[in-house]
Parts: sequence; structure tokens; C-alpha cells
Amino acid sequence: MTVSAVSLLSGGLDSLLATRLVQDQGVKVTGLQFISPFFGSCLKWEAEEAVRRYKEHFEIDAKIIDLSEEYLGVVGSPDHGYGKNFNPCIDCKIFLFKKALDYMRESGASFLITGEVVGQRPMSQRRYTMDLIANKMGAKDILLRPLCAKALPPTLPEREGWVDRQKLMNFSGRSRKPQMALAKELGIDGYPAPAGGCVLTDPILSGRISRYFAATAPEKRSVSELLLLLSGRPFRFPGGSILTTGRSEGENNAMIRLAGEGDLFVKVPDIPGPLGIFRQIGEVDERALAASVVLRYSPKSPEEYKVGVGVRPEPSDYLLTARKATDEELETYRV
Repeated sequence: MTVSAVSLLSGGLDSLLATRLVQDQGVKVTGLQFISPFFGSCLKWEAEEAVRRYKEHFEIDAKIIDLSEEYLGVVGSPDHGYGKNFNPCIDCKIFLFKKALDYMRESGASFLITGEVVGQRPMSQRRYTMDLIANKMGAKDILLRPLCAKALPPTLPEREGWVDRQKLMNFSGRSRKPQMALAKELGIDGYPAPAGGCVLTDPILSGRISRYFAATAPEKRSVSELLLLLSGRPFRFPGGSILTTGRSEGENNAMIRLAGEGDLFVKVPDIPGPLGIFRQIGEVDERALAASVVLRYSPKSPEEYKVGVGVRPEPSDYLLTARKATDEELETYRV
């Protein structure tokens, strides 16, 4: 009988290596990559391409699962507090592990795999917190960490012989050299460069998020609003409305997919400049403010000019005359 397992994929090298170490021992592995507004959000629109890349480039069968709505509750009220910024790393791991455990049980798999390494992350990958997370998830003995397994007590998959402990690793600390050497040995290339994948650990972006959570009641927090505030150059006006503008042609193109029902595009016609996504919140009509900000970031426009505000990216639906926002006004609106 073929043993099967579920692996938590982060999008980085460590989880790829952990998955392959087990998969190459004959275990059937399904990889789960969970996404939210704070990590993996681009895959919201690119899930099929990501699944194809996992299969063709890394030989891993993967699923992309969006946990955005539920995850807002984890961020807003973590039992174990925050890290250096607005990152609830311990509660995040417990939440994701429980979701993976649910999937494991539903699919009939036998154990879980993660790419964690002892001592790699200051908050969630110390030995004490790794034990805490495993205990809180409710199934410590079936959680296998192949990259540092030899530094930990044997788990059920090792004791049962589903995997050979001698073929697992003893990595520890923050150095990436052992992982890079193992990737070369396994023939894995084209993997992402090491980086903090969660915006909740970013000093600037986490500040935007914490201010949003502080100013917005839990029942009114919105995934789509957070995506707007985390994209491009975001502004919030006195009446509560949100404007996000692109900072490059690439961002202008990417931002079109952020527009939800009722959102408006803001663009200066016939002059190079940003595309804005405007969301009216509250009773005050703040389209003119949005137009003035977009005009300010269109450097070749005059001080006063017409700006398109409408349901299509091309500025043809509704034109209003606006004046460029001042630097002082921009600072007032900037998120």
C-alpha cells in the first residue's frame, strides 16, 4: 500500500526540498499552498499557472487554497501576540497546520510535512515554539520536518518506516548554504530567492495593515480593501474612501484585476500617468479628491485638467475637471 502525505508549500525553497525528500522515498505527496492578502496574494489570479509550474518544474502535485476571509480573524486577535511588526507568526502556523490537518484527514493521507528548520526564524522556528505549535495543532506525532528531522525526536512516519530517517536532514540556523547544496543535488533550480514572503513582517506594509485593523471594526474588515491598501500607492480620504494608484506601467496593468463591483478607474486622458482604483466608502462623494491625486502623479499635465473617472480603465465614461493635489494634501491622504 502506498503511503500518502500532505506538504505545506510556502512558495520558497525549503518547502520544495522537504516535499521532494519525502516524495523521492516513494510517498505520494500532495502540496498545499495557502494564500491570503498577506502572503501568496498574486496566486489569487494565477492559481492554475502555479499548479502547472509546481508539476512541470518541481514534480510536485499542488493545490492553491485561499484562506483570506478566515485569516483576517487570526491577524486581528492572535492568542500568542505579534512579532516585531504586525506578524502573528505562532498563531498563523497553528491555523495553517490545522487547515492542513483537516485536509489530510479528509483525503486519507497519513502525515504532514513542513519545510521548517530549527533556528531559522526568530519567532516561529525556535525549538520551544515549534513544539508549542505542533502541540496546539493537535497531532504532533504526524508532523514531519524533513530538513531538520535528525535534530528532533523521531515522528510516527519515521518509526513506522514510511520514510527513512537516515535520508532526512539535520539542518539548523539561518544559513542557506545547506539548502542550496541540497537543491543542486536534487536537481531543483529556478526556485525563488530567499526573502520574507509575508507582508505582515514588513515594517512599512505592516504599519498600513495595523492602522487599518485599528480603524476598522472586525465585521467591516474586507479582504478586497486590504488588497487595495497593499498595492501600488494607496490613499485614504477623510470620508473613508480608498484610492490606489499604480507606480509603473506594470502596476497599472496588474491593478485592473483589483477592481471590484462598484469600483471606479481614475485616469488622465492622453497624458502619461498612473491608473487609479477608487472605492467609495461612506456617504461623501470623494471622486474629486481621487482625480486630484491622480493628476498630481501625471507630471506632464497642467495644474488643472480633466480626469476620467469611470467603470472602464480608459478615461471615457465621466470626465471631471480637477486641480493637482498639493504635497501637503498628499501627506494627509497617504496611507
